[in-house]
Amino acid sequence: MAILGVKNNVENLGPEQEFHLPVSKKALIVFTRNPELGKCKTRLAATIGDKSALDVYRFLLDHTVKITSPLSADVYVYYSEKIREIDIWDTSIFRKKQQQGLDLGAKMQHAFTEVFGMGYQKAIIIGSDMYDINTQDLEDAFLTLEHNNFVVGPAQDGGYYLLGMKQLKTSLFKNKKWGTTTVLSDTLQNLTLEKVSILPEKNDVDYFDDIRDIAVFEKFFSHLKD
Repeated sequence: MAILGVKNNVENLGPEQEFHLPVSKKALIVFTRNPELGKCKTRLAATIGDKSALDVYRFLLDHTVKITSPLSADVYVYYSEKIREIDIWDTSIFRKKQQQGLDLGAKMQHAFTEVFGMGYQKAIIIGSDMYDINTQDLEDAFLTLEHNNFVVGPAQDGGYYLLGMKQLKTSLFKNKKWGTTTVLSDTLQNLTLEKVSILPEKNDVDYFDDIRDIAVFEKFFSHLKD
């Protein structure tokens, strides 16, 4: 039996192995950091404290699970440190992988290489710390790849919150100063000769100013008003 050009003897596979076969032409890659005190959202923690920053990140993780669960694509969760078999990422929905590489660019390139190697025709990557995004945004991003080779979601901080493509372009992951305001512009420079769709700009959560005016986050920094 052939799935997306990959031949597999499905009848001889167990339930766990069969689950990891592509059932869609689309793959969503979610990069996530293991939620540990003092190791996540450190720039936010500088203002609201480590415990509150961890609570914010867990809230964002829950949001990411909620918006990606109903997606009409196979969803791969790439862990930063260690794969957790039992956590909020239900293994009946999400496929779990380990990030590999020396920097963010190398890790993203490895993830895209891996999913394209499985036979997927479209792949999109996001982080797990975006509140300003929903399921329809992700579905729309995949739709734009019907008529474009690449899709980019600009973030307000000069980076991007989403990157998608129909074939691997390694230059997108090289010679970038990750975590700086030049990532988006440098990425778009690599795409000047490509057919690319630019999505609406959105805000990710890195600093206190990113959440201070959003009501749903007030409970996480109410102690600052005491």
